[in-house]
Amino acid sequence: MKLYPLLLLAFLSANVTGQDLNYSSQDLVINRYINGTLLIPNVDNVSNLAIIIGGSGPTDKDGNQNFQKTNNIKKLAVGLTNSNITTFRFDKRIVKQIRENNVNNAIIFDDFVSDASTVIDYFKKQNKYKNIYVIGHDQGSLIGMLAAKDKITGFISLAGSALSIDNVILEQVEKTAPQFSPDTKRIFKILKTGKTTTDYPVALSSIFNIETQRFIINWMQYNPTAILGTLEMPILIINGTKDLQVSEAEAKLLKEASAQAELKIIKDMNHVLVTIEGGDLENSKSYNESQRPLAKDLLENIISFIKK
Repeated sequence: MKLYPLLLLAFLSANVTGQDLNYSSQDLVINRYINGTLLIPNVDNVSNLAIIIGGSGPTDKDGNQNFQKTNNIKKLAVGLTNSNITTFRFDKRIVKQIRENNVNNAIIFDDFVSDASTVIDYFKKQNKYKNIYVIGHDQGSLIGMLAAKDKITGFISLAGSALSIDNVILEQVEKTAPQFSPDTKRIFKILKTGKTTTDYPVALSSIFNIETQRFIINWMQYNPTAILGTLEMPILIINGTKDLQVSEAEAKLLKEASAQAELKIIKDMNHVLVTIEGGDLENSKSYNESQRPLAKDLLENIISFIKK
């Protein structure tokens, strides 16, 4: 899971039906925080809706950020809709704030959970879909778990971590800059008390700057495996063998947390859901290569899970 600083909307719609498309598109404003796109298959009696939640950072509805353009969430949505599954994907609230140059540094992790929950409630109130599924990618996996409880038909985790964020960060520091491990542990000990601190090395400022600490304090209270274990619904966990950010071991930990969970490991799929045939250089470059298709078998596994 990549880490970023904290840069870490009533119904408004316009039907846009593209030529030769198998679906129609509606841009929705759910509330002042949530803008998204609904893709509706051009068939009668669609019973399944998939709500897709993006990953960490200022991720837009297509799965992109300033320095990461993969369109993976858009490709996923189109692929599912072409298989007669309605999809809804939305910008994280931080995206709109950045576009309006009005970033709220008081955002906490629970705000993202609240947004996802609001989206689920919006569609549940329509009473239009027999089944509602949540698909969460990366950080969106934990957000989806928290928002989905007792509300939906099934949950799908794509490259979702099994570790709380403090353990994710500590693991990364121990691997890349072990000399800062003692400081990292000390800072997290303070944050766990609910307090902030300005006593941190400059080298760790991108993680622990004062504007992100309240966000981390809120985020780190959630243990994904414990939360997944409380979900009483079908669960699908998907990870790739070339995911540099979330290991297969973490995917297996998530599987162990729920007897209802299925685990699919996709050969050569990386964290942004594309196939990597080479090494780490190709893997890293793929984060900004939107022309790449989704990994083989990814859509098939999700479609099979939803339609059964």
